[in-house]
Amino acid sequence: MDTVAASFLRLVGIMDDLREKCPWDKKQTIHTLRQLSIEELYELADSISAEDWKGIKEELGDLFLHLVFYAKIGTEQGKFTLSEVLEGISDKLVARHPHIYGDVKVNDEEDVKRNWEKLKLKEGKTSVLAGVPKSLPALVKAMRLQEKAKQVGFEWDNTEQVKEKVDEEMNELAEAIQSGDPIKIEEEWGDLAFSLVNYARFLKIDAENALEQTNKKFIGRFTRMEALAAEKGTTLSEMTLADMDLLWEQAKRESRN
Repeated sequence: MDTVAASFLRLVGIMDDLREKCPWDKKQTIHTLRQLSIEELYELADSISAEDWKGIKEELGDLFLHLVFYAKIGTEQGKFTLSEVLEGISDKLVARHPHIYGDVKVNDEEDVKRNWEKLKLKEGKTSVLAGVPKSLPALVKAMRLQEKAKQVGFEWDNTEQVKEKVDEEMNELAEAIQSGDPIKIEEEWGDLAFSLVNYARFLKIDAENALEQTNKKFIGRFTRMEALAAEKGTTLSEMTLADMDLLWEQAKRESRN
């Protein structure tokens, strides 16, 4: 038995023990695990954004535990076994990669993506958008919806067209603001955000990661402002906006250096 197989079976065995002997593990259900799994996935996402390979390794282990846990519960409920889960994904990968396991020819990754979506429709999907989870965060969902639509040819021809669409949505938002209608303002802001995500795709930018990097930059600079204020014996809430702007500029200079 190779090392990977032995390690995986060890994890499965530990899960069997925990489910039988640990009071906490015995009480868990698919519903109690759901939120914990979401948190673990976000922790993995944080490690990936930071390119923290030690963290990625640890978080992958936590996710493997959750996957084995769900499979254990599925087996107990008589719904499926771990072997069926593994065989299922293996069968799906083989079926959806006919350019590897069949005689289909592809030229690039875009051909692969298009074939993937066509195969999913043949499997019974009613829409190319059907596989996008409803509970995805809105920004990530916008990215996935646009990528899916692209696979059937619903796509702008070039980056300049997308930029023009962003400008158009900016103007429509300005008009909505002039109208004072809060429902219309929210709608047009959403349209603008969707267009900006599309623009990011054409610029070869991961919109979610770009925004997260900006979030981290803001946190770093703002907390430095708080520290600078403390050094002066005061707090931000006691300062004028002009004074805070000076600290902000100092924090920016320090972060760039």
